[in-house]
Order: sequence, then C-alpha cells, then structure tokens
Amino acid sequence: MQSSADEKRTKEHARPGRPRALVLVNAKSRLGADVADSAGDLLGSRGLDVRVEDCNQSGGLSSLIRRFADRVDLVIVGGGDGTMNAAAAGLIETRLPLGILPLGTGNDLARTLGLPLTLEAAADVIAAGHQAEIDVGEVNGLPFFNVASIGLSAELAVSLTGDLKRRWGRFGYAIAAMRVLTHAKPFRATIRSADGSARVVTLQVAVGNGRFYGGGNVIRSDARIDDANLDLYSLEMTRAWKLALMARSFRIGEHGAWREVRQVRAEEFDVITRRPKPVNADGEIITRTPARFRVLPKAVRVFVPKPEPSAP
Repeated sequence: MQSSADEKRTKEHARPGRPRALVLVNAKSRLGADVADSAGDLLGSRGLDVRVEDCNQSGGLSSLIRRFADRVDLVIVGGGDGTMNAAAAGLIETRLPLGILPLGTGNDLARTLGLPLTLEAAADVIAAGHQAEIDVGEVNGLPFFNVASIGLSAELAVSLTGDLKRRWGRFGYAIAAMRVLTHAKPFRATIRSADGSARVVTLQVAVGNGRFYGGGNVIRSDARIDDANLDLYSLEMTRAWKLALMARSFRIGEHGAWREVRQVRAEEFDVITRRPKPVNADGEIITRTPARFRVLPKAVRVFVPKPEPSAP
C-alpha cells in the first residue's frame, strides 16, 4: 500500500508529459531510512512524475515492478547491491529502464557503471536520461549483476550482518572477512566451460558479470558489464593467510597473475561440488551447488552518465 505522504507526493509531481517513475527505496539499506521519505521530492523536482511504493522487504521488488509495468516509464531503485539484485528479474521481464540511487555499503554496481555515489548527483544522472544496455549474470536461473561465488564470499555474506554494515560501513567487509579467514577450509570442485573441465581444490570460486564486487574489489582488470562474457577465478591455495599478500592484486583485478589463481573467461560455466554449497550473488545467498552460470547479454537498460566526447 502507498502511504498518504507518498500519495501526496505522487499527485504533487504528476504532470502531463513528464516521465512516469516508479520509485522503490529500501528503507533497510544502509542509508535508505534517511532518504526514503525525501526521494519522491528529490526526483519530482527534476522533472519526473513520481510514484513511491513501500519496499521494506526487498523480496517483493520484482513483483512491484511487474505490477506497475504498464503505468510507468522507468523504475528507480534506492538501496545497495542486494536491493538491485532483488529488482533484476522484474527489470529483465518488463524491459523498463533502471535508475539507481546508491544507498548501500559497497554500491558495486554503481561503481561499475561509473555512477556518482551522492544522492543528488545520482538523481541528476537519471534526470539527464542517457541510457546503456548491460549484461546480467545468471546462476541456476537466478539473476545477478556483480558476482556470484562459492566458498569464502558465501561465508562472508552470512557473517556480514546488517548491524555490522550499518555500524562500520565498508570497513564491515574487512571485519567480517577476518572472522571468515580464521576458519576457512578449501573444498573440492569441478569447473566446466567451453575451455574444458578442471578438478580443483579451492577456497573460492567466483564468477563475475560486472567489474566491481565485495566493496570495491575488481573481478578482472579488463572486465566489463557489457562484453557478453563472465569472468571466473578460483583461489587454489591451502592457506587462507596468503590472501593478505594478494590484497592489492584483488583491488586492481590482477590476482590472475598469481600461480594459485585460475582465471577463465567464458559465456557459461558449471561448478560442481561433492556436497551442496551455498552460492552468494550480490551479497545474498540465493541458491546452492551444483551451479550453472550463464550471461544474458544486454538484458537490462540503465541510466548512466553521458560519456565525455572523445578528443579530436
């Protein structure tokens, strides 16, 4: 149900000929509670006909998008990467363009797209109207924007509680990672792609669709979210402490240079483990192994900054 305050904002900003925007702000995201009540006014003042809908539970985002698909021209989602993930299925199905208000902890999708991380500047990008088509990853039929992983990151997703993120922000990742690394154990997996099959002993298998993940790490130095490929890496080492030596490599996407890291680029992957293991996608546990990954090229339209004109 739409609140009386939201109904008032919708009427105030409804004018003929203005783009109709469905606005969904996750009040439970790190900064969402602070802007949930003001997002309608912020966007309405930039020429949009705003309809604000309550979405305190991110699980209902795609349903809301489907419900209002024939009444709006675009969808604006405020939240973190988990919130964007929850909206992905509805966006793919309806083909409505996505405007992003980055209100989470890592905001990795926003970073991949080159979006400003301040609310006002992000709203300006949406109002400017420039769009791009981006790929979406899929694991066992479920979409993800940034990365899906098995092993350390899945354990990290469980340890990185909402309270930890709200209190420490991006430093919460480091705190949770220290907890996970203390008890990390390698596991056996089979990785299959067009390049062949490999049996590995690994601490983590990660499959990236975008560029950034995990609060600013880079999946691969030349990774793009519009190249119709996925990028896999596998951490094939027995001692988790060595990851500390590789920290800078992860930040710039050059961890593939280490001999303990397997790196593969392909359109599809299968990852099989002896026992089912959880799969973390965009910070949320969404499925378990065996896991089939594939890329959905140009599956979502999104508002991005207009590219700077190239020099003559």
